[in-house]
Amino acid sequence: MNDLVRAWVDGWVLSRGAAVPVEEPWGWSVDVGQVEQVSRRVLGDTGDNIEEAVVRKVADSVTGYGVWLKVFADPALVRGWLGPGWWIDPEAGFLMSVPLTRDAPPAAPDGYRLRAWTRGPVTQALVTAPDGALAARGQVGVSGATAVVDRVETAPAHRRKGLGGLVVRTLQATAAEQGAQTGVLAGTPDGRALYESLGWTTAALLTSAKFTA
Repeated sequence: MNDLVRAWVDGWVLSRGAAVPVEEPWGWSVDVGQVEQVSRRVLGDTGDNIEEAVVRKVADSVTGYGVWLKVFADPALVRGWLGPGWWIDPEAGFLMSVPLTRDAPPAAPDGYRLRAWTRGPVTQALVTAPDGALAARGQVGVSGATAVVDRVETAPAHRRKGLGGLVVRTLQATAAEQGAQTGVLAGTPDGRALYESLGWTTAALLTSAKFTA
C-alpha cells in the first residue's frame, strides 16, 4: 500500500467524521453515511502499480447507489475499466503533499476577518467578508505525523484576493503546531495552481467515480 494514500485516507475520515477505514487486500473501504456518498472504496496503490484486474474486481462488487471509487490513476485509463453503471469525473484530481512548518500566515485583507477553531483532531478556518458573509473556508484533519487539508473553497465574489492561500497557510501552521510534519490533500484542477504556489507537489493523479445504476 502507498503510504501517502494511507495518510490521506486516515486524515480524510477524521475531517469528514466518517467511519474507521476497513483494510482490504486492495486498499480500504470507508462508510461515510450520506445519501450521495454512502461509502467509498479507495485503491491503495498509485500510477503504474494500479492493476486493471483489481480495479474491475472492486468495481464489479459494487451494486448500490452512492458508492464511490477512488483510484489514483488517470481517468482516461480507468474509464475503460468500469462498467456502464459508473459516473466518472472527466477531470483528474491530484494527490499532493507538502512539508509542514509553523510559519505564521499573513494577516487577512482589510475588512476581512479570519477565525480558526479546533475540535478534537479537526481544525476549521473561516474568512468572512466585510458584510459578514462567507468569503473562504477550509479544514484539516490531523492524524499523527500527517494532516489532510480538506474542503478548501473561496466564494466566487471574493476570489483572487489571496483568501484561499490565507486559509491553507492557517491550516498548515495549525497542523504543524499539533505535531504534524507532512500535509496531504486530494486537489481539484482549479485548486492545483493555488497549492503549487504554496509549495505542494503532485504525487499521483486521481480518478473519482460514483455508482449511479
